[in-house]
Amino acid sequence: MSDARRVANVRTVVSTEPAIPRSDAQLLDAHVAGDRYAFAELFGRHRDRLARVARRTCAPEDAADALQDAMLAAHRCAPTFRHQCAVGSWLHRIVVNACVDRLRHNKIHHTSPLEDSAHPAVDHGDRLDATLMVHAAMAQLPAGQRAALYAVELHGYSIADTATLLGIPQGTVKSRAARGRQRLASLLAPTHS
Repeated sequence: MSDARRVANVRTVVSTEPAIPRSDAQLLDAHVAGDRYAFAELFGRHRDRLARVARRTCAPEDAADALQDAMLAAHRCAPTFRHQCAVGSWLHRIVVNACVDRLRHNKIHHTSPLEDSAHPAVDHGDRLDATLMVHAAMAQLPAGQRAALYAVELHGYSIADTATLLGIPQGTVKSRAARGRQRLASLLAPTHS
């Protein structure tokens, strides 16, 4: 057999041996070192799991965008990875952070157009009058009763949270709220002449 055939046979044997897959950390290091395909391979390994995380963490219509934002951030921040946790955990955290950022952004900037025909003008005059009467009556209550009622009834705090907020025992919150409700009811009751 000629030398050329022997070399060709050796190359065939070498090239048919299965390649040992690189670990996530090796792929990330290869990406940082300039391997153009390493990050794509890393993302391919974790794509399905990270997509599920995105769908569970943020609104369904934002999940794909959040995942894309997260992968761009991971791509850019790869050199700062310190190998203190698994690469998969690091990617998971970046996806969760991207989803939380998107939720915050939507909470702050979420608007929807109003159509005039869908929301006809309504006169809220009676409701406004009642609100003003309640606020005027609340102003007549002692400060402790007023604070307890505002926290429990208007802001929805629990008795325990209100007690912590006001720095008083829970029993005191209950009694002040009960006395405040009674006094408020008498102040708001229609007077019959």
